Formats: sequence, C-alpha cells, structure tokens
Amino acid sequence: MDAVVIGAGQAGLSSAYHLRRVGFEPDRDFVVLDHSPRPGGAWQFRWPSLTYGKVHGMHSLPGMELAGADPARPSSEVIREYFEEYERRFDLRVHRPIDVHRVREGYGGRLLVETSAGTWATRTLINATGTWDRPFWPRYPGQDTFRGRQLHTAVYPGPEAFKGQRVIVVGGGASGTQHLMEIAPYAAGTTWVTRREPVFREGPFDENWGRSAVAMVEERVRQGLAPRSVVSVTGLPVNDAIRQARADGVLDRLPMFDRITPSGVEWDDGRRVDADVILWATGFRAAIEHLAPLRLREAGGGIRIEGTRAVADPRIHLVGYGPSASTIGANRAGRAAARDIKRLLEDVPITV
Repeated sequence: MDAVVIGAGQAGLSSAYHLRRVGFEPDRDFVVLDHSPRPGGAWQFRWPSLTYGKVHGMHSLPGMELAGADPARPSSEVIREYFEEYERRFDLRVHRPIDVHRVREGYGGRLLVETSAGTWATRTLINATGTWDRPFWPRYPGQDTFRGRQLHTAVYPGPEAFKGQRVIVVGGGASGTQHLMEIAPYAAGTTWVTRREPVFREGPFDENWGRSAVAMVEERVRQGLAPRSVVSVTGLPVNDAIRQARADGVLDRLPMFDRITPSGVEWDDGRRVDADVILWATGFRAAIEHLAPLRLREAGGGIRIEGTRAVADPRIHLVGYGPSASTIGANRAGRAAARDIKRLLEDVPITV
C-alpha cells in the first residue's frame, strides 16, 4: 500500500475521504483498518442517555452533512448510522474488525503494520486511533480496599443504574458534569471531586476562541509533550441545565481527596464522604502503543508533530491527536495529511 489508515472514527474517515480526493484508490493504494465491530468510531460505545441533542460540538464529516437528526435519539445510534452511510457513499471499504498489534520498520523504506488479519507493507501511515481505548484511571492510596463499585466513563451505563446509591464523581470535564446532572435525580446523594477548580465559561465558543484553544494544545505537541484535550483549555460551556445544576448544588465541587477507604474517601483535613460508587470521569489518553517500535515518543511523553506529521518520521501522520482531537480539527487534519502524503510520495521513490 501507499498508505494505511488505522482507525475509522471521524479522523480516519476524514483522512480516507481526502486520500480519495487527491487520487488514491481504496484497497489499491490505501487501506483503512478498524478494530471496532461496526461503523461509528468511539461513538457507538457511548452511553444511551447521551442523546444527540446533548453532544457538544459535533461537526459533519467532509462532503456529507449530518442534518435533520432527532436530538432525542441516542448519539451512538445517530452517529453510527451517519458513519455507516458515509463509508458506503464514498466507497471507503473499511476492513473490520482488525486489531493492529504493532507498526515497525520494514524493508525498502516501507513500514510493516502487523495486525490480527496479517501484515500490510506501506509507504506511509495515518494513525487515527483516538483515545477511547485508553481510559485513564488515576491511582490513590487505598483504592483497592474500597468495598463499593468503581467504574470509568468508558463503561457508564446511564443514570438509572445509580438509583438510591451514594455516588462520588471524579473529574472536571464535560463528562463529569453530564454524569452528575443525570445521576442526581436518581442517587441518594452525589459528590463532585476535581483536581483543579472547574472553569465555567459563559458566551459562545466562537472561531477566535476555538483557534486560541487549539493553538495552546498545538504548542504542547510541538514540544513533544503529551497532548491535553482541546476541551481542557476551553473550559465548560454554560447553558440553562448547567445554571440550574449549580443553583441546586449539584455542581458544588470539592478538591481532590487524599485517600480512598473501604467505605468512601478521606481528606487530610479530616473530612470524609461515604459512598457506594466512585465514578471516574477522568478522561482518556492517546491510543498509540502500537507505534512504540518506531520510537517516536519524546522525553516529555508525547510524539512531536508539525501539522500532522511526526517530526521524527515524515512517513507518519497523526490525525485526531492533540490539536486535531476535535471533530472539526480532525476534518482539517485529514485533508492536510492526505495532501502531505501525496507530495511525499511524488518526491521520494521507494526502493525494493
């Protein structure tokens, strides 16, 4: 292959679309590999109560608008169907389910992509694996002693599962606030704990604000640091539901506890909260372990990139990583990666 795209979420589909636009044919010049059982990217695994109307900042894929979706339907259904139709309309021929085990140096300047379905030799690679497969679980003293239930956002079952229970939600992002607002009417009590003071932002997230946020994330990856999400630097958008939850005390935040006990959590100042459930809404990390044989990571823990191209190896592009982790950012990055790959392959012949 001239290119292998790993992942068929927003970033991977956008990249495949733009590869076609610059003249590459699927299954002849490039291939898209996806480990999920069906179309939909990470969206297919989202909890049923996350309806399409609650999704913040979903941007259509290039060349095909997502219009007229029922805001009351689960986002997992709406976006799965949209991605499925997108793959069909542009004949992207995604291969699934295929697990990519590792990518390593091959022969004649090619990379070898070793998978559960065999090995692809490719001149270039677009990595679009996102973060969903790497939920981040912080570690705290006493965590293994807790007698209740601990779970992560990645397996959040919906609010009804917490009926009559005392729930601690850990995490200051959009998922944490959504979970709290959903769970509060069902739970016996909720407690919100975050490492940093949450930042609520009034007003629209306009284009200038978005560019500023992306620039901050981009600077981190340019330095080879592990990326932070775009959302982490934009703050939490305030809407009527957020205002009501703050007024009701649902979003009264406590600082991070110091230890976990068999019955709950404790702080060094003597405060304690008993709980039946600890819900870790603590985000995700980039799923890039399969790239480890290429030694792309910098001392700061991330992969240094310029645009979408890995500085250490111009054959490799990361789309949906760092500054392109938003849906609109992934679209733009997919276009940039496809154009860059076309230029590279026209200038650098492969030896066999």
